[in-house]
Amino acid sequence: MIGIQLIKDPVILLLDEPTWDLDPLNTYLVVSILSNASKKYGTAILLTMEKPRSDVFPFLERVLYLCLGDVVYTGGTRQMLEYFNAIGFPCPQLENPLMYYLCLSTVDRRSRERFLESNNQIAALVEKFKIEGGLYRKTSLAGNHGMDHSTLMGHGNKIPLLHGKPSCFRVGWLLYVRLLAATFGLRKSGLKQMFLRLFLVPLYFLLIWVFYRNMKNYQHTFITRSGLILNSLAGVYYLGIIITIFIYPIYRTRYYQESQEGTYGGPLFLITYNLVSIPFSFFSVLGASAIIYSLIGSFEEPLEFFFFALILWACYLFSEQQTMAVLMIVKDHLIAAICSIYITSICITLSSGILRSIKGLQDWLFYLTYATQVRYSSAFLNKKVFLSPALLETLPYDSKINCTNISPIETSTFNSLTDPYCRYAHGQSYLTERYTRGPTDLIFSEILDEEKNIGITFAFTVGFIVFNLFLCLIPLPAFVKAKFRE
Repeated sequence: MIGIQLIKDPVILLLDEPTWDLDPLNTYLVVSILSNASKKYGTAILLTMEKPRSDVFPFLERVLYLCLGDVVYTGGTRQMLEYFNAIGFPCPQLENPLMYYLCLSTVDRRSRERFLESNNQIAALVEKFKIEGGLYRKTSLAGNHGMDHSTLMGHGNKIPLLHGKPSCFRVGWLLYVRLLAATFGLRKSGLKQMFLRLFLVPLYFLLIWVFYRNMKNYQHTFITRSGLILNSLAGVYYLGIIITIFIYPIYRTRYYQESQEGTYGGPLFLITYNLVSIPFSFFSVLGASAIIYSLIGSFEEPLEFFFFALILWACYLFSEQQTMAVLMIVKDHLIAAICSIYITSICITLSSGILRSIKGLQDWLFYLTYATQVRYSSAFLNKKVFLSPALLETLPYDSKINCTNISPIETSTFNSLTDPYCRYAHGQSYLTERYTRGPTDLIFSEILDEEKNIGITFAFTVGFIVFNLFLCLIPLPAFVKAKFRE
């Protein structure tokens, strides 16, 4: 294990009891190899030893003795003898100085009297070092005569990392690369992330295409196409929630663990996560939109297809950001998913105009829909679908009953003879029924304005991204962060 880490040429190598349960010869070999690697490659190696042997003394450049969190001594190993001798604790001859001063820094619990005596002695040593240990704390290499100190810690690019804090851009770049490496990994977790990010949404839309591919231009196509819009919208919203629930909590846990050490902050973490997630979601939704767009429009107008895909992508990103916001305050994945799905379901029910006509809402609910993204994305899709050339004329009821001889006036007043067969004269009449709360031309000048709906839909998404960045700056209680680190 140590060899594998040394091959990676680390900046700092932390080893907890690397010589545990080794015989004296192998203990000597391991410590000597680590010492040579440190000097040759400039790697800072920190190790703990419960029973340091005297033969490893020459290989240790610095030593740190701790007792109950207080520093008894820290500094050069050779200067340790000078320091303890100066304060009246010389190491007896033929004694192992490392072990002798370790025992001196350990509380004796064999009896109450020994406990109190050793505890008071260690407290005195701690205070003594605070007063007189400043010089020894700063020295480490004074005893390494004849050694080129300029090259001791000067291997490759390690000097900038060991001296000073890395810049925000460097930390962000490392986080970004790490996220990419985790996503493109060939292990189980990497393959799962790749499937969820790229292929789950297209597979869902392929299933939708299977069910809706045989749509006919009869009267019932108004309800069928309305279901197609509903399934498309609900698909990107709910799949955005599910994918985030499976992927984001892993990185959230790592963030709270690393932020405890002040490595980076929440905004930088979210920015790097979004930089990885957004491109994947774009290509995933773009591919999914291409699957079902043939049921709605023609690829001869690429700009119209692009706008259609952009609307679905904005909805996906919105649900992703909404779920991330919930996960910032809720630890349990299932509870967070339920909360996000519940909020989304209410918005789709009230604001889409599909499950319930907007014009039938109470006034306070109607004005509340203006504060939801679904209202604008659904209005764009409804106009795109129901004002297509195929739905501009009165459609027959089925292959046997024709409605072309029925006037729009009769249809709009729901004549008792024609209502069972031909409810909608054309797509415009369907939209009028779902959205009209005043003059009919209002829905086409305001509610169904394509440019406004695209702009507001993306404004909701961008606004939620910015909101999450600010949400990361709000300090959470310590017990909440502790739960997230588990």
